[in-house]
Amino acid sequence: MAYDEVLASRVEDLLGGRPDVTRRRMFGGLVWLVCGNMAIAVRGEGGLLVRIAPDDHDAMLAEAGTAAMVMRGRLMVGWITATPEACATPPDLARWVRRSLTYARTLPPK
Repeated sequence: MAYDEVLASRVEDLLGGRPDVTRRRMFGGLVWLVCGNMAIAVRGEGGLLVRIAPDDHDAMLAEAGTAAMVMRGRLMVGWITATPEACATPPDLARWVRRSLTYARTLPPK
């Protein structure tokens, strides 16, 4: 399944030009990395995959349009998905992007 190119363009508008951010195709979507660490992705299944502080995981799951990320039956604490509706408005998308950047910048560069 192809990722949402309009959503990807909107994320790129928020992240493009930052020297510590790179973009790469991965997992059927488009991923932005901060100093080599995955921060946020536009998913092939729709919406976003957002990297967050593990301590914020449960609180962010209480927000509308979010779900836990599960990979191979394992809960991925510190990663949540946001539906297309949860990132539809510019302020909503900017909030998810800001959250992902804030946490990814705390990680050591790869």
